[in-house]
Amino acid sequence: MLGTPLVLRGQRFDRSRPAVMAIVNRTPDSFHPGNRYSDVQEALAAVDRAVEEGADIVDVGGVRAGQEGAAVSAEEEVERVVPFLEQVRAAHPDLVLSLDTWRSEVALAARDAGLDLVNDTWAGHDPRLLDVAAELGAGYVVSHTGGLPPRTDPVAVTYPPEPDGVVDDVVRTLRAGAERALAAGIPAEAVLLDPTLDFGKTTRHSLTLLARTADLVGLGHPVMQAISRKDVVGETLGLPVEERLAGSLAATAVAAHLGAVCFRTHDVRQTRRALDMVASISGGRPPVATRRGRQGNAR
Repeated sequence: MLGTPLVLRGQRFDRSRPAVMAIVNRTPDSFHPGNRYSDVQEALAAVDRAVEEGADIVDVGGVRAGQEGAAVSAEEEVERVVPFLEQVRAAHPDLVLSLDTWRSEVALAARDAGLDLVNDTWAGHDPRLLDVAAELGAGYVVSHTGGLPPRTDPVAVTYPPEPDGVVDDVVRTLRAGAERALAAGIPAEAVLLDPTLDFGKTTRHSLTLLARTADLVGLGHPVMQAISRKDVVGETLGLPVEERLAGSLAATAVAAHLGAVCFRTHDVRQTRRALDMVASISGGRPPVATRRGRQGNAR
């Protein structure tokens, strides 16, 4: 499966060079303890480290996605992310910068940070956010949450007919969202589709969507999979957050082979290596070295 390239800040990401999106959360309560950066200097160091380890994109968020944790006002979210984004841009002028928010006022406040992508994790809950992304000249993540409002967890959720009804719902929702993004003026190669695993979904739903990544690729826009250490991995393998890396990488490899071109992750170095290996097997990326078997290199 070829997949559709993603183009942001003049950089092209495709099956030969998938994009690694590093997560830097300016929150004290991220579900992953290793990604809680309340301190600005620690967060800046995390960005530097992510870039050194191979991140192409850094996604900055100021509010925990799930319902646990304290409420965060729009004003507090702005304080957490906007000055930080401006500092990151100054330090890394060529880095692709993404803002994880569902609030248009937060994205608008970040206008001077040179945003490249607005990651609307809650599927257009604020209908103005898409227009703000277009106004800023940024790309836009079209997501699927099954109609749930921000920071709510799924309860007794179904997509009949099970088990494949979720695929039809996600495809329909992402197609409609992509059409709205195009109408708003977002370039097709900057409309990033995210099935949004775990959000509004059971583990079986998320597994089905991973297996059917090619159906999403068939919509004709670049596809992102945000798999890293999520409950779909933890429940499938019966593991806590700190032990979910291997499962995350296995799912990442499958999704990359099926055509996804962007991967949001807490573990940049390991994800970069996994994606490079998949790209060399099925995407045309050349090996770094090809000495084995040549004369004079026998062991």
